[in-house]
Amino acid sequence: MTKLHPAILAIAVAIVASPALAQDAPAEQRRTRVGLGPQLEPSYPGARGTSLRPLVEFSRARGTTEFDFEAADESFGFPVFRSGGFAAGPALGFEGKRESRDVGTILPSVGATFEAGGFVQYALRPEFRVRLEGRKGIGGHRGLVGVVSADYIARRGDDYLFAIGPRVTLSDGRYQRAYFGVAPGDAAAAGLPAFRPGGGVQAVGAAVNFLRQLTPRWGIYSYAKYDRLVDDAGRSPIVRRYGSRDQYSGGIALTHSFGPVRD
Repeated sequence: MTKLHPAILAIAVAIVASPALAQDAPAEQRRTRVGLGPQLEPSYPGARGTSLRPLVEFSRARGTTEFDFEAADESFGFPVFRSGGFAAGPALGFEGKRESRDVGTILPSVGATFEAGGFVQYALRPEFRVRLEGRKGIGGHRGLVGVVSADYIARRGDDYLFAIGPRVTLSDGRYQRAYFGVAPGDAAAAGLPAFRPGGGVQAVGAAVNFLRQLTPRWGIYSYAKYDRLVDDAGRSPIVRRYGSRDQYSGGIALTHSFGPVRD
C-alpha cells in the first residue's frame, strides 16, 4: 500500500486486468486484493499543511497462502527475486510539486517528480522485517532519496494484521537543496539567510499499519505515520518560517479480495 500518482495507479489497474494473470491453472490460482481510499500527507517535504491524495492497495497471493505484508508508506513495487526471507525488486514513487507561493513567492518552485529505483528487504522472522528502499528523481528535485525501515508484524492470517516500526529517511544534497536550501541570489529578496544543506539523514519517525477483514471479501486498511525533520532539513530557514519539522501522514482504504477465499 502506498501513495500513487494516477499514472502509477493506471499501471496497477492494468496489471489487475491483465488476462495473462487471470488464467493460471487451478493449482496455481491467484488471489488479488485491491483497495482505494483517501490519505493525508505533507503537501511537500517540510510543509506545514497536508494534501489529500489516494491511498491504493494492490497485493497478490498464490492459492490460499497469506498476502505478503506491505507497509502503506512503501513505494509501489513488487519482488522480482525471492530467496528464503530475502526479496528485491523495483520501486516507483511520486512527489508533488512545491509552488513558489508556498514559500513566500520568491524562492523557486520544485516541479512534480517521478521517482524510480528499487528495494531490498529481509524477513529475519515471520513477525520482523527490515527494508531498504532507494529512488532517483526524474525531473523535479532530481535528487536521491531513500528509506530504511523495520516492522514488527502481528497477524492472524489475512483476517487481522497490525504492524509498527521505525523509519529513517535519507537524501542527497541535490534533494535537500531543492526543498530546504536558500541560494545566495535568493536570500536577500526572500528575507532568509542563505543556506546550503548537504546530504544525509533527513528525518526519523515511525509508522503504524492496521488491516482488518470485515467479510471474506471486504476489509479495511488504515495507517498513521510521523516523521521529524533532523540535521540540515530541520535547520532549514524555509522549514522554520514556512513549514514544520513535524510531518504527519495517515489514511484509510476499503479493500476487496478476488479469487479463492481462505478458510
